[in-house]
Amino acid sequence: MGHTCRVGALFPTYTGSMTGLFTRTLERLSPEHQEAGELKEEAGKAGCSLITHQADRCMCTVHGTLRSVTLRPVDGITALEAELYDGSDTVTLIWLGRRTIEGVEAGRRLTAHGRIGRRGEERVLYNPAYELEA
Repeated sequence: MGHTCRVGALFPTYTGSMTGLFTRTLERLSPEHQEAGELKEEAGKAGCSLITHQADRCMCTVHGTLRSVTLRPVDGITALEAELYDGSDTVTLIWLGRRTIEGVEAGRRLTAHGRIGRRGEERVLYNPAYELEA
């Protein structure tokens, strides 16, 4: 039950549920999985819904950690872009016409408010209001 044994083998080889159980256990213990769980919990405590639960073109409030902050042109306009991760998914925060924003840096936690949309397959918030976590 739950596993198979190769017939005629000198040493039986078991495959099946134990391998999957072991893999899932290792995944749960990974630092990335633990961090994602903590971020999801923090989003809930901040009164925010997870990014994966946000409907397109709706006003939302999201909370998470900035993974990266870059400066790049968007349709010929300078824009500061920051990738926010909440443990469930990412959203790119885009401030048009901004080169820098004091305190917005990789590793910082923040809450952002705005209308969520898409740029291709990527979820975005243009010119969101934000609150930096102390």
